Amino acid sequence: MHDVLSGAAPALPRRRPRSWLPFVLIAPSVVLLLALIAYPLIFALKNSFYFWNLQAAGEPLGFVGLANYRQVLASADFVASLRNTIVLSVVGTAIEFVLGLAIALVLATALPGMSAARALLILPTTIAPIVVGFLFRYLYDPGAGLIPWVLRSAFLPVPAQGLLGSQATALASVLAADVWQWTPFFAIVLYAGLLSVPQEIVEAARLDKASPWAMLVRIKLPLIRRTAAIVLMLRFMQLFNTFDPVLVLTRGGPGTASRTLGYSLYELGLMQFNIGLASAMTWIIVVIVNALIALYVFFAFRNEEW
Repeated sequence: MHDVLSGAAPALPRRRPRSWLPFVLIAPSVVLLLALIAYPLIFALKNSFYFWNLQAAGEPLGFVGLANYRQVLASADFVASLRNTIVLSVVGTAIEFVLGLAIALVLATALPGMSAARALLILPTTIAPIVVGFLFRYLYDPGAGLIPWVLRSAFLPVPAQGLLGSQATALASVLAADVWQWTPFFAIVLYAGLLSVPQEIVEAARLDKASPWAMLVRIKLPLIRRTAAIVLMLRFMQLFNTFDPVLVLTRGGPGTASRTLGYSLYELGLMQFNIGLASAMTWIIVVIVNALIALYVFFAFRNEEW
C-alpha cells in the first residue's frame, strides 16, 4: 500500500547466482555412463546392420540392413537359447525367492547361533560365478562327485552319462548351482526387510491370535513388498544374462539343452568372430529384457506411491 501511494516500484526478490557445483559432481557419472553403456550399445547397433566377420576382414564388408536380425531370429539355436534362458530366469528367481524368504524368516527368530549363520550365509555370494562353476563340476562328477553319490544313496536315478551330460538334467544342474550361490542374496535382503517391519504391528497381530501363516501373508509380506519386488527384478535380470556357470559346466550342451542367450552371444562373437550377428543378437536381447522389465515394473509398482 505504501509503494502504491508513493508511486515506487515494489522490490523484486534477488535471483540467486546459478551454481555449477551439482553439474560438476554428476559429470563423472555421466561420462562413465556414456562410455560404458551408451557408446557400446550405439557401436553394436551400427554394426548389426553390416556383414562383419573378423575371420574375413578387420572392417565391415557391406550394409545388409535387417538380414542379421532375420538370421538370428530364424536360428534354431537362438530359439532354444531363448527358451532355456526364460525357464532359467523365471524358475530360478522363483526358487531363490521362496528359499531366501524361508531362510530370512528363520534368521529373524531369536534362535541361538543366528549371528554365525548370518555371517556364513554371505560366503557363497562372494565367490566368483566361474569358481562356483568349477566347484559344481567336481560335485557333479559321475564317478566321484558328491551329488551323484547322494542321489544314488537316496535311491534316486542318475543318468549314465552324468547329470551334466544328460539333456534331461543339464539345465536343472546349472540352475542348482545358481540357486546355491544366490539364494543367500535373497535371504539377506529379505531379512533386512523383515527387520524394518514395526514390532507394534506384529505384537498386535499376536494378541489377536493370528497364525504364523496369516502374519506372514497379511502383514510381513505386504510391508516388505517393495524390497521383494526390487530384488526379484534384479535377480531376474542377472539370471537372464547367465553365462559363467554354463561355460564351465556344460558349454550349452548336450546339444542345446542348456544353451543360454549369454552363451550363444559368446559363441557368435568370441568363437565365430561374427560381429554383425553378435551385434544383432545383443540388441534383440536388450529389447526382450527391457520389454519384460517394463511389464514387470508396470504390474509390480502400478499402485505404489514413492
